Amino acid sequence: MEILEKVKSLLPPKAVTRVELEGSEVIVYTKDQEFFRKSDETIRDVVREVKKRIEIRLEKNLLMDEEKVKEKIHEIVPQEANIKDIYFEPERSIVVIAAEKPGLVIGKGGETFRNIRSETYWIPRIERVPAIKSDIVDTIRKVMHSEVKFRKEFLNKVGETIFSDRKSNRDWVRIIGLGGWKEVGRSAALLETPKSKVLIDCGIKAGAQNSEVYPIFGTKEFDYNELDAIVISHSHMDHVGAVPMLYEYGFNGPLYITTPALDLATLLWFDYVDVMQKNMGTPLYTVRGIKEAIRHAIPLEYGEVSDVAPDVRLTMQNGGHILGSALPHFHVGEGMHNIVYALDQKFGKTTLLDPAYTDFQRVETLIIESTYGGAHDIMPHRAYTEKELMDIVNKTMEKRGVVIIPSFAVERAQEVMAVLIENGFEYPIYLDGMIWDANGIFTAYPEYLGRNVQKQIFQGENPFLNKAFKRIASQQEREKAWEDKPCVIVSTSGMLIGGPVMEHLRHFAEDPNSTLLFVGYQAEGSMGRRLQNGWREIPVKAEGGKTVNVQLKINIETIEGLSAHSDRNQLLAFIGRLSSRPDRTICVHGDPQKTMELARGINQVFRIPTDAPMNLESLRLK
Repeated sequence: MEILEKVKSLLPPKAVTRVELEGSEVIVYTKDQEFFRKSDETIRDVVREVKKRIEIRLEKNLLMDEEKVKEKIHEIVPQEANIKDIYFEPERSIVVIAAEKPGLVIGKGGETFRNIRSETYWIPRIERVPAIKSDIVDTIRKVMHSEVKFRKEFLNKVGETIFSDRKSNRDWVRIIGLGGWKEVGRSAALLETPKSKVLIDCGIKAGAQNSEVYPIFGTKEFDYNELDAIVISHSHMDHVGAVPMLYEYGFNGPLYITTPALDLATLLWFDYVDVMQKNMGTPLYTVRGIKEAIRHAIPLEYGEVSDVAPDVRLTMQNGGHILGSALPHFHVGEGMHNIVYALDQKFGKTTLLDPAYTDFQRVETLIIESTYGGAHDIMPHRAYTEKELMDIVNKTMEKRGVVIIPSFAVERAQEVMAVLIENGFEYPIYLDGMIWDANGIFTAYPEYLGRNVQKQIFQGENPFLNKAFKRIASQQEREKAWEDKPCVIVSTSGMLIGGPVMEHLRHFAEDPNSTLLFVGYQAEGSMGRRLQNGWREIPVKAEGGKTVNVQLKINIETIEGLSAHSDRNQLLAFIGRLSSRPDRTICVHGDPQKTMELARGINQVFRIPTDAPMNLESLRLK
């Protein structure tokens, strides 16, 4: 291929044995140990010339013996790094070092990393061991490292596709809504360029029926066999829930997603299958589809530029929404068109995350969420919100009651936990459902959290390890928590659509000293929305399987302002702070009225042509 020949021609001919592609990265193999150790400047010159990532590796028959490598690594790396495991991918000349303090494995200015590389001839890959054990993190890493042969062949194939000289009769850039346009749920959009097709997000819609659960795949424009890639913005199920479905059907292309988002998505995928099977439902996919999605994933870091299709270059930037959430930036062609996909996002500082990234150098088309884009969707100030939450919680504690907080396992639960601890809460905080598992994933990726939280963690004050947090992992532990009054119980599901939170609500339904506290969005038709609207009874299964209604005497409160979404003012501020003002804005991911109101607002404030399209509308961007 042209790119491989060009790279080879720019390097000393006697030093190079072969040049390969791994996705968008060019891999140069050599038998010259001296060239391997001292080629940094040469490689930098070639990178500047070809504008592609290049890594040089020594042929595996010349690598240091694995047992000696382990000895050498322990000799080079400070003991305080707490290395837990070292394993090898000889097919790729890679050694993986799993440590509790990866910064010490890297060393100041990367010095320790370079010493490992130059003295062992292996390429180090460094992983953080989560402070809270996570089966999901362990499972994904095992899948990635145990199937090295498959991964190498897969990445070679992806690279060949990316750098192929593809011909096409298309001369346009257009985007088609397959879900989440003038609705919330099943977000999916098909990006077509002159040479490529990329699916952006692939979610499901909670509470929907039949085919409305997943994106509109039955349109003539969509054929998963024609997709070059799937790009996922973040791990909430309305954006990632249907991904394994495509892999179960036979899609075998790459899935681009940030590393923590992949872990969180996997947690939610497994939970979805488990919940559906327990409730006698038919899930959209099985464990096989989940495993295939993991095997085909290509995780990206924030700011990492990667070719993902013959004429599409992708960069993920912080979305401020949840751990690992991203605003994908698509650079089409050689400066032909630039698209920022800004959903979901939070352009406001929260306890755990920094605000969404705005320093995009070129944006012709901005696709933005409208969840809270309505004319009156203005959230209270964050300080006021936290005070209101603490007032409600503390009053319940004074009455020796229990505060039940229905919460999404990812982000909202961790945000509530952080707010409670930051405000000096001293009573037990019980965590039920998947929340503890999600916490394990959060502790694996502190570099994706806000700067203040990072600082705390790196100084040894990890907020997720606070002694106030207690895990509920069984019915027996659940009943024990009920006796430990006063306390707070944070439990899934966030909208009272099943889950362990219903057990807690049934137990305290008739307790006027306790409080049911909503801290997140309650969808239309959910039990949570019904209680917010005034319902004061819930169905409970009595002995013999008969369902009876129980009257609620528990206090019901709602806190606005903890949302991981931007409100109207933050959405407008985000656009105003963009380094490059977009030529066009597309409002999606919201109720019809809200998308229309936000579109009008953007047009009035910024004089930018703005659309609020429906599903299956096709918008030509270039």
